[in-house]
Amino acid sequence: MALSYELMFNPSMTDDIPEATRERPPTASVASAKPKAPVFVFAISAAILAILGGAGTAIVLSRNPTQMPAEAATYAEVGLQQALIDIGLPVTSSDTLLGHKPYEEAPEGSLVALTADGGIRLRRSAANAFVEMADAARDANVYISLLSGFRSAEQQQYLFFGIKEEQTQRASERASVSAPPGYSEHHTGYAIDVGDADASDTDLDEEFENTDAFKWMQENAARYSFELSFEEDESSGVSYEPWHWRYIGDRHSLETFYGSP
Repeated sequence: MALSYELMFNPSMTDDIPEATRERPPTASVASAKPKAPVFVFAISAAILAILGGAGTAIVLSRNPTQMPAEAATYAEVGLQQALIDIGLPVTSSDTLLGHKPYEEAPEGSLVALTADGGIRLRRSAANAFVEMADAARDANVYISLLSGFRSAEQQQYLFFGIKEEQTQRASERASVSAPPGYSEHHTGYAIDVGDADASDTDLDEEFENTDAFKWMQENAARYSFELSFEEDESSGVSYEPWHWRYIGDRHSLETFYGSP
């Protein structure tokens, strides 16, 4: 089976990745709101409570934090982060949530498509590297299929909360296999999910580690600045995902994953 990828972008565009300071206009964080603006703070609080109330978490937030069960506290924190996203405020917490680090969404202008329908997009540097890697693998008769790239917080909302409810999972259980919205590496535009085109039955399954595509990537992915994100480490609380890789081939991508949140 022959697979090929090409970037669906304007060749006249430059190949550089915007520095962090140029990715988006400066925005005020919740933490920077000053007491002298009580109306603004009250409006934010009201909006958050209104959103959380719809999800049934207002009762949790009204409890005494010292008496709040661990699972209830988890729901409250996840709900608050999503409320901030829903009303257009940045997530500024530097803490991890259920083992996941917070990530900002890649700006639309930094993303390029790798499929004709535009369904899978990456930042330009990561896209270039993936195409080069997939071409090299194909030369070795190994066919890497690209399953997923950039994902917005809105898309992650269903993957976390929607499926959690469908499968009757606790938040901590869901977080072991899927990050809460605002905390997925896919938001960055540097993360990919891959499969083996000759073994599609192993897509998004640990059995992918037994495929030619995974074995080839283990030996060669670093040459194209891709690394496995979630290795076998029970202490992390996040499940092993042999299909999930991330690009760390320039300063911004390296700081995104290894710098301070």
